Amino acid sequence: MKIAVATKNQGKLKEFKELASNSDYEFIHLPENIVDLPPETGSSFYENALIKAQFVSKELGIPAIGDDSGLEVDALDGKPGIYSARYSESGTDQDNCLKLLKDMEPYEANLRSARFKCCLVGYFEGLIIKSYGSLEGDIATEFKGSQGFGYDPIFITKNGSHLAELSKKEKNKISHRSEAFKDILKELDKLVS
Repeated sequence: MKIAVATKNQGKLKEFKELASNSDYEFIHLPENIVDLPPETGSSFYENALIKAQFVSKELGIPAIGDDSGLEVDALDGKPGIYSARYSESGTDQDNCLKLLKDMEPYEANLRSARFKCCLVGYFEGLIIKSYGSLEGDIATEFKGSQGFGYDPIFITKNGSHLAELSKKEKNKISHRSEAFKDILKELDKLVS
């Protein structure tokens, strides 16, 4: 059974396909006729992931997985949170990181704790499954590394490396998305049986 991945984010799609490489399911990207996903009007990662999964599943007539994830910074009361992809005016990875670094300038090293959060939602014909993952760390004061995407270059993992310094294989062992993906894989039979 094919399962559509409800994202236009190429970084997420690539990471998702790598995580899925050893599964028994065929995960497919969105066809070109789906130009845009519906607006993320939810108030949580779960609600936004569900909006995407429902839309794609209904459009294609197959199960779909929606992903919503982001970065929560404790000193900023959980921001950027669900607005992580559109935190800066332009919404580019570079500008989002620069804005966050500027917003974090007043905070000392011991006040820079943060976490990546991910919610995956599977949807098909009214049935919903969901899973969550998180990765704890801190916000850096500078960019490091050339791997990954999004906030990876300014996120320091608990082992002291910036997430963008890790290989894909190393990142996939610890990432918030891989944690959520491992959990949702256990539930996918409910969608495709």
